[in-house]
Amino acid sequence: MSDNFTTRAHDEGAKRGGEAIESYTYSGYTSSGQSWRSSPGETLTRLLADLLHWADDTQRDFDRALERARKLHDTEL
Repeated sequence: MSDNFTTRAHDEGAKRGGEAIESYTYSGYTSSGQSWRSSPGETLTRLLADLLHWADDTQRDFDRALERARKLHDTEL
């Protein structure tokens, strides 16, 4: 990371991402109530699959959004 802006942008993005994954992780339901998914990787996979479904239903271009997100990510390194 080259300067305070990129360091701050990276750190803030990582924090928001962690909060989203943590929140989404505790969203599984069983007959006895809420339960944790088995791993952060499983949660990330489920979140991405759900976002793909959302993109389909709302006619959003997921691949284009992912491409833009990768470019933004690269500017924040």
